[in-house]
Amino acid sequence: MPQPSIHFFSEGISFNIRHKVRLRTWLNNIIKAENFRLGQLNFIFCSDNYLLSINQDYLKHDTFTDIVTFDTSNTEGYIAGDIFVSIDRVSENAVTYRVSEQDELHRVMVHGLLHLLGYTDKGKKAKAIMTAKENFYLKTRLF
Repeated sequence: MPQPSIHFFSEGISFNIRHKVRLRTWLNNIIKAENFRLGQLNFIFCSDNYLLSINQDYLKHDTFTDIVTFDTSNTEGYIAGDIFVSIDRVSENAVTYRVSEQDELHRVMVHGLLHLLGYTDKGKKAKAIMTAKENFYLKTRLF
């Protein structure tokens, strides 16, 4: 098992995440609250076009999306994966939903994390549970 860690990368864009230490602590607290342990977790921030190509190549979806999550865990009770986030989509959604870009970014990051924790957003009931979890964990941020 690799050293537990959360990493932040950008691919094809210039983007620097703020509050890295606090963000790692917050995300790790969510993982612990859901009774999982952290493995290797990578957030990759990219453009709409970059994420569209991933969506097309790996998921056979020809649509823009804010996030694509790949689960790479191979040990029960641990989470590991790659979470690709379109900063273009986050910015546009922040305007649409009248929230700050930071709040929308954090919501999307938690959304991807929840997928790795076993939650789904397929179907009305599952989507409502996931949205409630997102809202709950957003309120636990200390920054």
